[in-house]
Amino acid sequence: MDEGVSDLESAHKPSQGFPARIKVFHTLRFRLIATLILVVVAAVGVMAFFGTMVTTMMFTRYEEHGGMMRYRGFETVLTQHYAQNGSWSGVQSQVERMGQVSGERVILADEEGRIIADSGGELVGQPVGQDWDGQAVPITYRGATVGALYTDLSGWDGGPGREAFLAPVNRALLLIAGVAGLSAVLLILGLSRRILAPVEALTVAVRRMEAGDLSQRVEITSRDEISDLARAFNRMANGLARLEELRHNMVTDVAHELRTPLSNIRGYLEALQDGVVEPESRVIDSLYEEAILLNCLVNDLQELSLAEAGQLRLEHRPVALADVVDRAIEAARPRAAAKGIVLQADLPEDLPLVDVDPRRIGQVLRNLLNNSLTHTPPGGEITVATHATCPEPLSSSKGRRSGQWVEVKVRDTGAGIAADDLPYTFDRFYRADKSRSRATGGAGLGLAIVKQLVKAHGGRIEVKSEIGRGTQFTFTLPVAEA
Repeated sequence: MDEGVSDLESAHKPSQGFPARIKVFHTLRFRLIATLILVVVAAVGVMAFFGTMVTTMMFTRYEEHGGMMRYRGFETVLTQHYAQNGSWSGVQSQVERMGQVSGERVILADEEGRIIADSGGELVGQPVGQDWDGQAVPITYRGATVGALYTDLSGWDGGPGREAFLAPVNRALLLIAGVAGLSAVLLILGLSRRILAPVEALTVAVRRMEAGDLSQRVEITSRDEISDLARAFNRMANGLARLEELRHNMVTDVAHELRTPLSNIRGYLEALQDGVVEPESRVIDSLYEEAILLNCLVNDLQELSLAEAGQLRLEHRPVALADVVDRAIEAARPRAAAKGIVLQADLPEDLPLVDVDPRRIGQVLRNLLNNSLTHTPPGGEITVATHATCPEPLSSSKGRRSGQWVEVKVRDTGAGIAADDLPYTFDRFYRADKSRSRATGGAGLGLAIVKQLVKAHGGRIEVKSEIGRGTQFTFTLPVAEA
């Protein structure tokens, strides 16, 4: 037995090591954090990439614009030098100063393509290379080209000054992106904990409820969708607790209701067996009465179960409701006369026919009248009144949603029902008298059956009551179609 229990416990125990880590990867927290981090990394990476690219492009444009302005200045200076001297004599010193100012290599060639000045002092007298890809600015004087200015012969890369500027700027952009991404990740971790905390609390409460603790409730601290879920969970927990209480009470009540007649029957049988009591007619009548009581209780339970399951067979037909009410009143009149209670009906002559099962509606009226007779003191009054009405659309088992209805009221001048007991009036086995004395009512099934029978006809039933002033039950029945 111990080995079996240990196997069962090990089956439900979370696995350790690698499988446990795999389980973590499937949690909502991990997926949410991973998704948000990927979004942040992608966004920061794209921003850093395009930021670096745009910075380089804008700096390049700036340098090109500055270089063009510089070259135009060089062109003007060289043109003036040629105009003043009539030739390129002495231009070497001028070109060297240009190289120093620009930080680039500057070469001047004449109109024949021979180098006449070089800021580096190495290529003077040599022809211009055919593969030079630097920028060439023509020098013109009086409409004729007298030379060409060459700079940056290795191709435009901005030189060391450009790299000295762009390198720290790009590093700063990457550092800013990294700090922003790290801050976003930390913020995601904090917010995910705050967002998922109610979900985790719900999960813990559900697991405890699954284990049988129906007292679990979730604290509501926000006004979002998760708080709506928490409210729904709390309502569900309240409903389950209420159902569990009703189930427990039902078992207790059924046991109580069965125990009393069974104890009486057993007592009589033991007395007969021991010869203490003679098998007289009164003893047999008492045994028969207790057996009838048991049979009625079992029949009521079966009928209530069928009605709640929607499997109760109803024989609908157009019926004059006045006839059903009269028969129910006549059946209750002897008991009312014995208690000195006035029993009367208020039935209009033009009441339309109703589409009901007359036997079941007669049962509804008899149960309501018996309930009123039990709780109405001598000298009181019980009235059954009916009238046609058009209440709000009702959803019913027959699909009827509109049309005419007949409203039936059974009111008495009895003791009334306390406000605390009123919501449970139609619950099975519910009794305001906790002692469940036979003198104050039956098994507590009559009103539950009434509600289910009315509901099976597509109607509704409600109760109003005040302590010391009486009770009124009101239910509706559908009018038969012409």
